[in-house]
Amino acid sequence: MNPRVMDAAEALQKLQSFSAVIDVRSPSEFALDHMPGAQNWPVLDDAERAEVGTLYAQVDPFVANKRGATLIARNIANHIEAHAAELPKSWTPLVYCWRGGNRSGAMAHILARIGFSVVLVQGGYRSLRRALRADLEQRSGQLQFHVICGRTGCGKSRLLQSLREVGAQVLDLEALAQHRGSVLGLEPGETQPSQKLFETRVWADLRRFDPNRPVFVEAESKKIGALHVPDALMEQMRQGHCITLELETNLRVALLLADYAQLSADRPLLLQRLASLRALRGAETVERWQELITQGELAAFTADILQHHYDPSYTRSMSNHFRAFDAAPVVALKGIDGESFRDAALKVVALSTTEIHSQSRAKTSVQMQAEAING
Repeated sequence: MNPRVMDAAEALQKLQSFSAVIDVRSPSEFALDHMPGAQNWPVLDDAERAEVGTLYAQVDPFVANKRGATLIARNIANHIEAHAAELPKSWTPLVYCWRGGNRSGAMAHILARIGFSVVLVQGGYRSLRRALRADLEQRSGQLQFHVICGRTGCGKSRLLQSLREVGAQVLDLEALAQHRGSVLGLEPGETQPSQKLFETRVWADLRRFDPNRPVFVEAESKKIGALHVPDALMEQMRQGHCITLELETNLRVALLLADYAQLSADRPLLLQRLASLRALRGAETVERWQELITQGELAAFTADILQHHYDPSYTRSMSNHFRAFDAAPVVALKGIDGESFRDAALKVVALSTTEIHSQSRAKTSVQMQAEAING
């Protein structure tokens, strides 16, 4: 039995139909990006891949091929013993490497010879990546985004969590990007995923959404930390319905102190992050913030940076970038406890449902008028 070769676009749409998705690239390649749910069975680890590549470039391709075959055969045997020895014949894996070449070919053929029904991705990861980006763009245009707006610290991320808990469809871009979207947004010790892995995570969420229901998303700029929100998704978000979340300033301060407790505890890192704002806000302002932090006046610092950094440009920026912002209905939070966010989530869902029904009635009216004119 030989493996069946499948076009990348088809394989992408059928990912969930396979018993397993096997990525045979090296661990470092896998870490940069991989298909959702993929398992890493490297046929060459990073050091082995470098060794074979050096032999190919500096010694002789034939020598490199012999060394590569030795390593690949040994590693495939180890993977089969560790992962596949107890699997039933009905197990159906999808296998890919970088470009659908020797690495995935070797794994796929051996698994197929055992008797498994194996599918090999034509063109490998590179083709899957192209298909994913095209599908991400298409899916973005098919969804109805309802954008949660609000000043920094008003609890937009917490509201998204509450919306998910009450059964709404939620796209949490900051969670996928591992960044809270501001100069202070990267948690101490955390790193962001690669741009490719971020886009894969976004696509994995988009493909689960029902296009007939709204998708709630936080208002974002084009960049979340070092990562770019895909253009098609950003454009669709900016054309979406808006709902503004409001919270009193003292509660915004309390919420930020709770959400950024880990960063607040790392004073040197917080001072370092603030230094990057000197060019934008001036040395005097930044030094005032740093002094408040040094003195332990974190609440005063938080209130000051809201007033002089985050709030001044908020309304102008939102009006310029989100089509429906100026007419957005307002949901006022009563507090920052879980019950307050649940109540707000239910109000947001109700507002969105009303908006959808209103839009549907308007479309029906326009269609009836057109039919009357044409009739």
